[in-house]
Amino acid sequence: MAEEATSGIIVVMRHCAHIGEYVVLALLMWRAIRWGISVSMRMSTLCGLVLLGCTFFAASDEFHQTFVKSRTPSVRDVLLDVGGASIGLLIAASFANRRPKDGQTSIQSQFADVRL
Repeated sequence: MAEEATSGIIVVMRHCAHIGEYVVLALLMWRAIRWGISVSMRMSTLCGLVLLGCTFFAASDEFHQTFVKSRTPSVRDVLLDVGGASIGLLIAASFANRRPKDGQTSIQSQFADVRL
């Protein structure tokens, strides 16, 4: 009975790790693309690029696991990764449209003169 409980906990932790890793990856990719491109981009295009990049990375990681004896590739893992990336994009989009309170300047406006 204890072995089954331990096995279940390990499976849940692995799934949470997949989701958590891709939440962070999506947030970092979103930030890099959003701040790295000087041309304004629609939010839907930005999210699509990030989701496509995360999906490609997840699929390539599972493909890589076909060459490692101790690992097994899984479509379920790719789906978990894409789900985590989607959660990351929801978090990013929720912060993207926030406006600073009156009297406060945003970080972007503080550094706007520094960029060339």
